[in-house]
Amino acid sequence: MFFLSKRLRHVHPKARIGKNVTIGPFSVIEEDVVIGDNCWIGNNVTIMNGSRIGNGCKVFPGAVVGAIPQDLKYQGENTTLEIGDEVIVREFCTLNRGTKEAWRTVIGDRCLLMAYVHVAHDCFIGKSCILANNTTLAGHIRIDDYARLGGMTAVHQFVQIGKYVMISGGSLVRKDVPPYIMAAREPLSYMGVNRVGLHRSIFSRQVIHHLEDIYRLLFVRGLSVRKAVRLIEEQIEKSDYRDEVLAFVQSSKRGLIRGLRYMNHQPMTGGSQADSSVMEKYDQE
Repeated sequence: MFFLSKRLRHVHPKARIGKNVTIGPFSVIEEDVVIGDNCWIGNNVTIMNGSRIGNGCKVFPGAVVGAIPQDLKYQGENTTLEIGDEVIVREFCTLNRGTKEAWRTVIGDRCLLMAYVHVAHDCFIGKSCILANNTTLAGHIRIDDYARLGGMTAVHQFVQIGKYVMISGGSLVRKDVPPYIMAAREPLSYMGVNRVGLHRSIFSRQVIHHLEDIYRLLFVRGLSVRKAVRLIEEQIEKSDYRDEVLAFVQSSKRGLIRGLRYMNHQPMTGGSQADSSVMEKYDQE
């Protein structure tokens, strides 16, 4: 059973609506739509063909869910937009379904998309991600679990963003952002491991220090990516986290964001004795 306002609305009789769903006035739900149980759909919402919405979701007024891609290669294929459980879609978000490239756009469980967020075709967003106001994703972007994107962030097509990443508001993301780090400035640069976010997620201090050791080689010491990867393999204790970072780096197609060493186009100075030994080894190669 679902509840409709007595005021004007249009829900296609073939749309599959779950139990205990509230649909506000002046909303339009097209034929090929599936909405799970216990959802709340506000007024003036448009949910278009190909939309698949999980249980316990909230869609606020003015959102357009499941619109066709803004992509010239789209030729009317039957693609989908798949939204997980307990997702919040705030006012005036625009979420597009996929093209024949991936056939779907996916937004994982418990994500929060704040007002005016745009998610383009063939994007894959993991669980528990937060996209703040006016964040815009071009097509074919992948964002892993628990990522946080600040307001007014714009992400270039085909970019990958790793899990537990924190990106500063107003950023232009043109390159891949590895997991567990913070990124800010223009051009987007490494700003350290996301210590606060990891601590809140109950990562141990030892794990956080381990990640800092990895990223010190990758982003702080001015090594090429190839040499940094080799030194990480040689000097950093093997772990799932190390292997995850290395796999991300080696699979990157757009290249990585800038390292801390060259922020403001000036090499950073200083460093510990252990860091000096790393640089000596680099100089000998």
